[in-house]
Amino acid sequence: MKKVIFCVAFFAFLASCKNNKDNGTEESTEETKNQKSELEKKITKRDYSINASNSYSDLFLDSMVVENFIATKKLNDTLTRRLRSFYNARNFQYAWFSGNGVTEQGRSFWNLHEYYNTYRDDTSLIDKSLKKKMNFLVSEEDLRVNASDKSIANTEITLTQHFIQYILNNYKGGEIKRKELERFVPYKKEEAMYLADSLLTKKHKDNKYYSDVNEPYKLLKDQLQKYYDIAKNGGWPTITTTEKKIKKGSTSPAVLAIKRRLQVTGEMRAGDTTAMFNDELEGAVRTFQVSRGLTADGVVTTSLIKEMNIPALKRVQQLLINMGRMRWMLNHTEGNLIMVNIPEFVLHVYEGKDKKFDMDVVVGKEGHNTMMFTGNLNQVVFSPYWNITANIVQKEILPAMQRDPNYLSRNNMEIVGEAVDGIPTIRQLPGPTNSLGKVKFLFPNSFDIYFHDTPAKELFNRDKRAYSHGCIRLSDPEKMANYLLRNNTEWTPEKIDEAMNKGEEQFVRVKNPVPVLITYYTAWVDEHGVLNFRDDIYKHDVTLAQKMFTNPL
Repeated sequence: MKKVIFCVAFFAFLASCKNNKDNGTEESTEETKNQKSELEKKITKRDYSINASNSYSDLFLDSMVVENFIATKKLNDTLTRRLRSFYNARNFQYAWFSGNGVTEQGRSFWNLHEYYNTYRDDTSLIDKSLKKKMNFLVSEEDLRVNASDKSIANTEITLTQHFIQYILNNYKGGEIKRKELERFVPYKKEEAMYLADSLLTKKHKDNKYYSDVNEPYKLLKDQLQKYYDIAKNGGWPTITTTEKKIKKGSTSPAVLAIKRRLQVTGEMRAGDTTAMFNDELEGAVRTFQVSRGLTADGVVTTSLIKEMNIPALKRVQQLLINMGRMRWMLNHTEGNLIMVNIPEFVLHVYEGKDKKFDMDVVVGKEGHNTMMFTGNLNQVVFSPYWNITANIVQKEILPAMQRDPNYLSRNNMEIVGEAVDGIPTIRQLPGPTNSLGKVKFLFPNSFDIYFHDTPAKELFNRDKRAYSHGCIRLSDPEKMANYLLRNNTEWTPEKIDEAMNKGEEQFVRVKNPVPVLITYYTAWVDEHGVLNFRDDIYKHDVTLAQKMFTNPL
């Protein structure tokens, strides 16, 4: 009997242990499921709707290449989740490269990356191998990229790793949400009004937005709301006329159409329904002209009407494109910065957030584009030689020499090196006819672009100033020289003037190099709160619109 009781008790004990063990396993499994569920919430699901016909880039990664990268680099959990989420959102299409080489976003982030490494006390993004690779890739003019190129794939994912790390380092207040980070680089063609609406109506529970930490972006977003509403309501009336010039005192149906057009966008008050070109309309036309970078003479020409007739939807697309560019804007809250906006044909000098002065510039003509990049201005060269590039020698100098045997002597040029592949090394001596003028300013870069003076001063009288071979000509180079050397007691204004006119080349190092940022904004809000538009002189907007929108204009 005792034996039976003992056996029953023993099996009851075993059952109890088993139940406890099973309960513990269930609890553990449930906890693991919850943890896994929380982690999954932090990773965007793969968007299989993105394909070759609607993707932003024409190149796609193999997902295993990303996984192998994560394993090889032994990335921490945060970077691993973010990297997987980033490429899931894009269905593993490339972010920084297309078949035609480095994308505009790739160049823009690389500029930001290099500025950050130079001016911030943080070594987490320094990668000498990546720097060497990217400096080569961004300088290649006719680069073609293949998705199967393992080196390019590694560079692509490394850039994304650095991008994520950059965001984590610089935006710790929650202003950039994970999903917003994933949309810094467009990934899918969408209808422009849909994109604008989703951007304007998106709400965050914590009421923190990227526009809170990027003022130029915020100002454009406010304008996007205005132009979105205008486009949604049918846009503005089209102006039709055979008159080549319409000015104050004129009376015609076109005058009334011009008034209605400017009333829609706010340059002119509503209510004036007369067909007389009065003082108020002249003022409104001047305001419109200034916002387009045109001479404010108050006269309506055929080209100005063409500008007024650009559809509201196209302006919405232009604002979206430039808001995307604003994401890569440097945060220059302290220190000096020289910024050139290519379509504006203007150079801006900042000390912190304060603008010190502006200066008109001439930029590269189409085919000799001035590139977008970041550099450090560290030298002033007085009375410079012009060391003519092999490309210019081949395409321009040699044909001119064939037509005129005295071409070199007449233009104060000389051959200083033996010919390589039939192209001699030629330079132009310092002097009043030198194409670089009396001074140049160097900020080393792989594009051989710099600031310089010019004897062709008449070009600065024009509204559109794209005439150079890629370098940037300054309207007042002496002012720039005085500004850069203002803290060098040796270089007084008198000595600077003497060096500029001496005719002997002289290099002067800038004690505190100044960062130079070359940008391409065709829409922005200026310090007076005025929305500006400019021509897409290099067709960069056209290229982006074809990639971003299902309905590009």
